[in-house]
Amino acid sequence: MNEQKPKANGLRIDIHSHVLPPAWPDFNERFGVSGFPTLEQEDGRTIIKRHGKFFREVWLNITDIELRIAQYSKHGVSVQVISTVPVMFSYDQHAEHALAMSQVLNDHVAEEQAARPRQVIALGTVPMQDADTAISELRRLKEELNVPGIQIGSNVNQKNLGDEEFFPIFEAAADLGLAILVHPWQMMGQADMQKYWLPWLVGMPAEVSRAICSMIFAGVLERLPALRVCFGHGGGAFPFTIGRIEHGFNMRPDLVAVDNPVNPREYLDRIWVDSVTHDPKALRYLLDVMGERRVIFGTDYPFPLGEQKPGEVAAQLDLPEETLRALFADNALEWLGLDKQDYL
Repeated sequence: MNEQKPKANGLRIDIHSHVLPPAWPDFNERFGVSGFPTLEQEDGRTIIKRHGKFFREVWLNITDIELRIAQYSKHGVSVQVISTVPVMFSYDQHAEHALAMSQVLNDHVAEEQAARPRQVIALGTVPMQDADTAISELRRLKEELNVPGIQIGSNVNQKNLGDEEFFPIFEAAADLGLAILVHPWQMMGQADMQKYWLPWLVGMPAEVSRAICSMIFAGVLERLPALRVCFGHGGGAFPFTIGRIEHGFNMRPDLVAVDNPVNPREYLDRIWVDSVTHDPKALRYLLDVMGERRVIFGTDYPFPLGEQKPGEVAAQLDLPEETLRALFADNALEWLGLDKQDYL
């Protein structure tokens, strides 16, 4: 099949891409702990390790911004929204120690954004395990670093995002006008499905649905109507099981609607999801269910589960120009609260 290209040209923003600084301190040594990720060279390979064990291999395009700009511009991508690799969250560490890691990562993405303001948009990270510490870093991101949002995990030490202890963080993000990208990580059941890469193939979609349902059923979105949240990996299983979720809400409100009486389907136009589906039929369904203004172009660059040719899936659909403009740029700018003119 010949490679296709979407019809709409112009601004194209990829909201789901991961970066790392070229180096960072050994926080395990600094704080006398274990569990902080380290970056090591082995036989010409660059390896992220945790607790001294292999986590994943990374390549030069995760640290070299100029290289990645050259790579993604070949596919018409104009701007990347960059965020850290979720293993760096360090939610299981002491909050002040995790803050030190967060600040290294945040300074890095802010510097890349400042150096290339028309090509890079930064998302920060905060230590979600402690609300006061997280909120202080939210303020620094907004007021000192000019970063428009943050990336967080789909759970915090296996606590759901709807847990009341995280509400002050979401409230502060809404007050500051910071967007939030929720990324799956520490997938539930991961220890029971190590073979066949199942945590990434099965666990990730479930994790995103877990995060969405938790925030809806706990009333986070109801209490904070100004909160702008996007969920990665196409919203995971949530959009494809909304019928079941709504049915459960209707049939067993005694179990489901205990904290929020609003039908979960009413939140479809209150959240965003990215377009990482790997299947044109799934993307078409996603646009139909969520609405064309609620799906944002993303790739999960530069990882193997990402869309290897950015825009390839959308190219297989006969989408109107207006839909393509929304998918590739306008929806991202609305979610981030940014002005389109700054990127033209």
